[in-house]
Amino acid sequence: MIMSLKKIITICSLLFCLLLGVILVSLSFGAAKVGGVQVLRVLINHAIYSGSPAGPEGLIILSVRLPRILLAGLVGAALAVAGCSFQALLRNPLADPYILGVSSGSALGAVSAILVGLSATSFGMPLASFCGAVVTIMLVFHVGKVGRGLHTNTLLLAGVIISAFFSAIIMFLISIVQNEDLSKIVFWLMGDFSFSNYHFILIILPYIAGGIAVIYSYSRGFNLMAMGEETAVQLGIDVERLKKMAYIFASLITAAAVSVCGLIGFVGLIIPHAVRMLFGPDHRLLIPASALMGASFLIGSDTIARTIAAPTELPVGAVTATFGAPFFIYLLKKRRV
Repeated sequence: MIMSLKKIITICSLLFCLLLGVILVSLSFGAAKVGGVQVLRVLINHAIYSGSPAGPEGLIILSVRLPRILLAGLVGAALAVAGCSFQALLRNPLADPYILGVSSGSALGAVSAILVGLSATSFGMPLASFCGAVVTIMLVFHVGKVGRGLHTNTLLLAGVIISAFFSAIIMFLISIVQNEDLSKIVFWLMGDFSFSNYHFILIILPYIAGGIAVIYSYSRGFNLMAMGEETAVQLGIDVERLKKMAYIFASLITAAAVSVCGLIGFVGLIIPHAVRMLFGPDHRLLIPASALMGASFLIGSDTIARTIAAPTELPVGAVTATFGAPFFIYLLKKRRV
């Protein structure tokens, strides 16, 4: 079903308003409670006068909570769009951002950085994680390429095999760790936004924004590919180029997201499904709506992770799994798809 441009803009505008509401609610919750009116006052004053945040409330909102919320929103949008792209590329409803091994390569890079002491520097672990993911992307792409084309089944098998191999190495490294590094590794593998700052946001923003823009430019091609590759070719789509670009850019935004927060499951799997069930399969809407809903979902999940057992912080991946699985089952039962 192809939607009108007016309907796409309307739905995306409503989802954007929902995202703003989630951000404001998230800014109000934490170990130190700040009222919604106070949050708005701090944000408006900062927007007008700029400069350093005034008072403890301003410091909490602008220096602690806001960068964490913005980073969670970016990561949620990236994972949701990557999941949407991989589901279209592989034509597999169970595809998610981690299915082609990007997560295992990123995790191996992060674990290696922790074990050699690079995690002591602010950019050591994210850089190692991103490099590990990029190496995995190139390796899977090389194995999955058949002749001049990209065979999706071969690509999928290559990703699964390489992911299993890297996961085995990670398990071996974890088994020989006998100090405080073990808790760091386990927490990172389950998702962690506790080290969020504006520097991380500025670093990954070009990758994620640019990647989502490129993926969205192929939304018409995804719509035609859903009818079959032969049909898409007959209608003028360069299917092989589309598959390569979708794989590369979806993998890159996944790598950028994972590098700053660790592995967070379910976002890239359930959000595209939820959007598809609610609004239909048109990728012109599916991609931006997935980005907005993914951002809202992950911000909400991280808010729960940092407040429900305060001052102890839960891994956000545990929260996304706890809420994501029942929500997905509910949608399936409700829509019968």
